[in-house]
Amino acid sequence: MALKDDLKAKIVERFGVSVDEIKEDTNFVEHLNADSLDVMDFIMDIEQEYDIKIPATEAESLKTFGDLSQYLAEKTGKPLN
Repeated sequence: MALKDDLKAKIVERFGVSVDEIKEDTNFVEHLNADSLDVMDFIMDIEQEYDIKIPATEAESLKTFGDLSQYLAEKTGKPLN
């Protein structure tokens, strides 16, 4: 499964939204009604899933689906699509 598709599936499962709602500029807090604790918990799950460490200073900048997918592609070397 492509990185973006895999990440979308995780967002659908975690935040209970439709895959059609997830766009590059989908903001976790503003569009998915997540609070900062929800986002940090999700980031920790992503760290485990992809076996990476995302420093807190970098995690704070991952506000949208596009931010996170691009970051993961860079850190894991996996293609976005």
